[in-house]
Parts: sequence; C-alpha cells; structure tokens
Amino acid sequence: MTSASPLGEYIARRGPLHRVRPGLKLLGLFAFAIATTATGGPAATTVGLLLAAAAAAIAGLRGRDFGRVARRFALVAVPLLVFTAASAAFARDGGWGPSGLALPSAAAWAAGAARGYSVIGDLFALVLAASAVTASTAVEDMLDTITRGLGPFRRFGAKPERFALACSLVIRSIPSILGMAQETAAAARARGLERSPRARVVPLVLRTVAHAQLTGEALAARGIGEE
Repeated sequence: MTSASPLGEYIARRGPLHRVRPGLKLLGLFAFAIATTATGGPAATTVGLLLAAAAAAIAGLRGRDFGRVARRFALVAVPLLVFTAASAAFARDGGWGPSGLALPSAAAWAAGAARGYSVIGDLFALVLAASAVTASTAVEDMLDTITRGLGPFRRFGAKPERFALACSLVIRSIPSILGMAQETAAAARARGLERSPRARVVPLVLRTVAHAQLTGEALAARGIGEE
C-alpha cells in the first residue's frame, strides 16, 4: 500500500531504510543537507548525487520513479541552471563596458557551467535524499515523529500538533501544485503558447491560490485553527 508524498510514494516493503526510525532518517537528511551546502565543486556534487541515488534505490525507487522525480525537478532546474551558469560566467568575465556588452570568454562559460552543475546537482541530490526518506517512511509516522520531537517545546507555548498539521498540508499540497503545473504547461502547448511565461505562470498562480482558499475553507468548516 502506498500513500502520496511530495517526492514520490511511500513504498511498503521491508528494506534497510524502512527499518530505520523516522527521527534518525530526518536527522540524517538534515546532516546531508548541511554537508551538501558546506562543500562545493563538481566533484563533491557528483559524490552527493551518487550517495543520494544509492539511498533512493535502497528505499525502493526504480527507473520510472527517478524519471518522475527528474521531470518534476526539471520544471525549476532548467531555468535555474541557465540563470546560474550565465550569471557566474558574466560575473567572471563579461558585462557592460565602454564599447557595449562584452560576452564572457569560453573559459568563463565553462566555469559558469561548472557552477550551474554544482548548484543544480546539489539541489537534485537533496531531492533524491528526501525521496529516499519519503519512500521509506509513512507520512503518518513522519508526522508523529515531528509531534513527539516538538513535545518539549509545549512549555514555551509551542503547539506540535498544529505544526504537524502544517507539515501535512505541505506534504499533501505539493503533489497537487506539481500536477497543476504540468496541466497548465500542457494547456499552454495546446494553444501554441508554450514559450509564453504569462500563459504558464498566471493560470498556475490563480489555480494555486484557489487551492489554498479551498483548503482554508475546508479547515474552517471543521473548526480547525479557530481559538
């Protein structure tokens, strides 16, 4: 049996990662995120990608699962890669000069591409690592772990159940938003407007706001959030 998660599905099996406590997996994910951001360079990025991919495979993800994660990530990764690579290249060698716009040299473009690979690769490694956690941890178990972990903060006025509810809403909303993004892109292509940012962004924003309003109304109807 599976349950939806933002980065894939919970895979019910008896794998090594499934036997690890959710709290330890969350701590491991946090440590991996720190290590990924603390290190730099294409070599470190490649190592992080290999480790994250291995963890995802151990959690039970297969080729089609990796493809689904990659397709969803590409919606953000491709524009970010182009922007990061170009920004790094122009910052290194290029920009406006007395004679106008000076394009970066080949070496600057190569350095920019390496920088873009590091940024996007690190992000994708984090996505794969998070996919390994969500594939090996039921959503309910993860939320229970978060609630117990925040229990000591009740004395300071914290409300762990409300924070867990917020996490649950995020976990359940991300797949819906990704689906709306894909539907909006398909509709734009059908109208021949696949290159129009307005045709892709505006409908997605409107649908996302409507989704948030419906979620808020459903919570209010159940008396959740009222004090």
